[in-house]
Amino acid sequence: MRAHIFAVFQNLGTLALLVIAFPFNCIIVLTSLLWYFLKRPFTKPIAFNPDSRNILIAGARMTKTLQLARSFHAAGHRVILIDTDKYWLSGNQYSNAVAGFYTVPDPSKDQDGYVKALYAITKIESIDFFIPVAIFAVIYYDSQGKPPLPDFVEFFHFDADITKMLDDKFAFAEIARSFGLPVPKSFKITDPEQVLNFDFSQEERKYILKSIPYDQVRRLNLTKLPCATKAETAAFVKSLPISEEKPWIMQEFIPGKEYCTHTTVRDGESRMYCCCESSAFQVNYENVDKPEIMQWASQFGKKLGQTGQLSFDFIQASDGTVYAIECNPRTHSAITMFYNHPGVADAYLGQEHLAEPLQPLPESKPTYWLYHEVWRLNEMRSFKQLQTWIRNILRGKDAIFEVSDPLPFLMVHHWQIPLLLLDNLRRLKGWIRIDFNIGELIE
Repeated sequence: MRAHIFAVFQNLGTLALLVIAFPFNCIIVLTSLLWYFLKRPFTKPIAFNPDSRNILIAGARMTKTLQLARSFHAAGHRVILIDTDKYWLSGNQYSNAVAGFYTVPDPSKDQDGYVKALYAITKIESIDFFIPVAIFAVIYYDSQGKPPLPDFVEFFHFDADITKMLDDKFAFAEIARSFGLPVPKSFKITDPEQVLNFDFSQEERKYILKSIPYDQVRRLNLTKLPCATKAETAAFVKSLPISEEKPWIMQEFIPGKEYCTHTTVRDGESRMYCCCESSAFQVNYENVDKPEIMQWASQFGKKLGQTGQLSFDFIQASDGTVYAIECNPRTHSAITMFYNHPGVADAYLGQEHLAEPLQPLPESKPTYWLYHEVWRLNEMRSFKQLQTWIRNILRGKDAIFEVSDPLPFLMVHHWQIPLLLLDNLRRLKGWIRIDFNIGELIE
């Protein structure tokens, strides 16, 4: 009962804050629309592309999907977005870079319906090229390990076996090690007793436990093992849902600086790359020059020899050694830093060899999400923190807002998120945080 009461106040309170912010957002968006309308006659139109293609991107609720849509649209391509039925309310569908939007059944609940809907959309819209972006349940394969798409659609993603391997933190570590690339020591855990019987006295460093299946709540728990006492270790390990069906990885904890990267690879060639300093809840991206990390990512892609997208998390130890912690075989939100790069579409579609992968332009600004930054004001504990916050806002760029395409900025914050909050209010469910980046409530 107490949880239900908290959920009511949490959802209503947040809705009230969004209502307060609504007029200011409207002023920004309406001003931008007026400015764009007045400026349009003097703006150079998008050049005609004789090789224009119909691009289907899955994961409409996410900012990285919006960024890809804008990049393809700017290059003269036609973009269609899809998402699962729950996200029919996607604010990004209102972007002027989006020519159409569809919803499909959640494949984890209705795989046949998902396959039929996806197949029908590709036929109706004459899709040539499909990029799955969303991190959950949009990459499904048939019994032969192929995507449920007509033969004329190019699928920009790894096959079923490679995707499964990269998604498995332990299997990824093993394949990277076989490529001769540095990774932390790792052990696959399917029973708590494996941890309790492990001889930590022989190890130089401590270890952490991470769920191999994606766990959006516990993924931020970095409890070091062993704990101060055996009893504490046992209590912590036994509190985790470890089993054969839900295996975990016990990974060596290497102190150092954390980084995250995005790499677009085509037939093993790294064609687009960016690197940022990392944090537990990543909503700020600024490109950093780390040649040793780019070399690691490029070498992995080359040895893998496949086509798709690789998002790596790295640790650089005090001695300069770079270790890959894990890989997500999907688009990284760091691609928002390519907001002003004209070569993104060709990085995905082009066949010509690149001397080196595209990186964010030197003049590109760090990206952030304004509503996340406003929320962070609650966490300010010193004047120095406030100064840093102001500096980040002034020198950066909101990842969603574009003067020439302002509607997603209004619709994500004051349509998509409020409707999700109202649904949680109806179900008397609370949430841990709102992620404006991926357009979801983390429950």
